[in-house]
Amino acid sequence: MGFAFSVLAGLSTGIGAAVALFVSKTNTKLLTFALGASAGVMVYISFMELMPHAGELLEQAGLAGWMATAAFFGGMAVACIIDRMIPSDENPHEIPAEGCLDCVRSTGEFSGAAGIKRSAFLFTLAIAIHNFPEGIATIAAAFDNTEIAAAVALAVAIHNIPEGIAVSLPLLYGTGNRRKAFFWSLLSGLAEPLGAVIGMLVLMPFIGPGMLAILFALVAGIMVYISFDELLPMAERWGHHHLSIYGVTAGMLIMALVL
Repeated sequence: MGFAFSVLAGLSTGIGAAVALFVSKTNTKLLTFALGASAGVMVYISFMELMPHAGELLEQAGLAGWMATAAFFGGMAVACIIDRMIPSDENPHEIPAEGCLDCVRSTGEFSGAAGIKRSAFLFTLAIAIHNFPEGIATIAAAFDNTEIAAAVALAVAIHNIPEGIAVSLPLLYGTGNRRKAFFWSLLSGLAEPLGAVIGMLVLMPFIGPGMLAILFALVAGIMVYISFDELLPMAERWGHHHLSIYGVTAGMLIMALVL
């Protein structure tokens, strides 16, 4: 079930890619709101669901509660290390330009296409690397509670839609081919089920209440870091500050109602 959730979350990247590639101009206000909502969803789940559940599991295992806090900041450190390993020019903190495809169509050519193409594929690889631990997060949650796994997968799926837009636009600019841009964007999302498979194989022999508690706290740390380091900077890209905050609030409310 956890693997199925990770596949569905990964495939949602294709929804964002389709929106970006088959709509003439991206609505930046809607995108700002969506990115803010994605961050709100992930932060809410981390603090209201994953961390409290980690504390309960540690209590069941007779372990100290501070371990959840240590694992939370450990998760943030893991996400930070992954982030630092990716060259800054290719790190996915911004969606290129204004998301406008009309400018590409009107020129009929791709100036500096070779350089753009290289950067686009490196950008896609960076997104895939970011997606890998999210697959581990989903499968880790499913070991203990499929409802929590579904919530984590939903949070990841929601944030993968704007992420698909972020990946597909530079690929389109670089290759000039919609099908290739869509395919590679979708492939970047499938790093999540790959992470789920590896996580399942590695974690299976060690799963118990203590291990699950640490994994939940690690996942919470990773999701909070992604929210503040990737999603919110993207949301602020076009200057619609209040829309991004409204999105954060709406995302938290939606997740509260879903849970």
